[in-house]
Amino acid sequence: MNTLADIITYIRRILKTPSNTVITDALLIDYINRFWLMDVDARIQLFDLKTKYQFQTVPGFDQYNMPLYSVQSETAGNPASPDIQMFPVYQGFMGPCFINGIQMPFYTERGTFFNTWPNYNQTLVQAGTGNGSAGPYTLNLPFLTNTPILINTTNTAGIIRGHVDLTGIMSTGVNVDPPLDNGSGVLIQNTNPLATNTVIPSTSIHPQVYFTSNGSDGSNIVVCDTGVFLAGDLNYGLLMTPGPAPYGNQILTNGATTPYSTTQNTINYFTGIATNVYFPDVIPAGMQINAQCVYYQEGIPRACLYWNNTIILRAPPNTQYLVELDAYLTPAAFFNSSQAIPFGYMAEYIARGAARKILSDTGDWEQFQAYEPLFKEQESLVHIRSQRQWTATRTQTIYSDQGNGNNNYNQSSYGV
Repeated sequence: MNTLADIITYIRRILKTPSNTVITDALLIDYINRFWLMDVDARIQLFDLKTKYQFQTVPGFDQYNMPLYSVQSETAGNPASPDIQMFPVYQGFMGPCFINGIQMPFYTERGTFFNTWPNYNQTLVQAGTGNGSAGPYTLNLPFLTNTPILINTTNTAGIIRGHVDLTGIMSTGVNVDPPLDNGSGVLIQNTNPLATNTVIPSTSIHPQVYFTSNGSDGSNIVVCDTGVFLAGDLNYGLLMTPGPAPYGNQILTNGATTPYSTTQNTINYFTGIATNVYFPDVIPAGMQINAQCVYYQEGIPRACLYWNNTIILRAPPNTQYLVELDAYLTPAAFFNSSQAIPFGYMAEYIARGAARKILSDTGDWEQFQAYEPLFKEQESLVHIRSQRQWTATRTQTIYSDQGNGNNNYNQSSYGV
């Protein structure tokens, strides 16, 4: 029994519903997916689901979201079949963590990580002066080059970029990370063009660059970056006016009317120039416009933080590097009745787990209690496979060989 059709047949035997009349195959598939996707990885950590996650860094980007599965259909070729929305590909990440094959520290606590790699905020850096209007302003960060970076030049310094977290990516409805904008505050990946501030919750946007000033009444005037980047040039971040949750952020006025043709209301993270910025209110003539941001020398990352489903690297990468971490895979969905399940030995466990959910939902507690010991038995049998694998590895002591012998570099990329 190693196909979805076999599992459906077994569930019907447990429920004593041999036909589609009482409960349809489509509903059974829905329960199977619910158990497979939501319960299995939370109930038991399987060695078969342990894997490696790897990705290439992007120059200047220090934050990377956990990847998502794209939207799936529970039954292929059936337009009436419900969709399985985006969900994380992995249950989580753990050490060891490697960058280009070299192990680096792996953190899961922000305090410990940022105590070592502090985000020192460059505050009260004057980037411009008010002229009695709301804009446009060209603002310059004095500690960056303020000159264009040649396309064939490796970057050595820049400012930390804003970030849209995993929840924010899911809210767009399109599995594109980071989200891109056509320069007018509209996410270009949506078939229905939707403004960034109406799609991504303000709680999912984590700005890193702020431009601040005061109005004539003494109130704060604030513009910040969004974690949304300009389509055609990812070194430009779109600016916004921050607002309250859930969708209080506002697009700046006078955005581009032609996609890809302007860099209006943007910040260049390498040159430190914010171009044609329109503030939400008039800035009095002579009033300072200050910048707050985190400046960093870029290079090969030497530490990794996993927090809020986001991998954060320090130092920010100056070019492409291969990052590798241990991970537990979140099971993917079934697609149709002819597809074999990934691990045949789990078939009866999956069938009993799905049947268990149906019995509880329909309130058949007598049948539920009768089958519960059999479900627990199957769960123990499935877990034994992982337990055997874990116990095959000897616990390391100061007297055992922990891989620190004299032949570390033999038959390695060092070539010695």
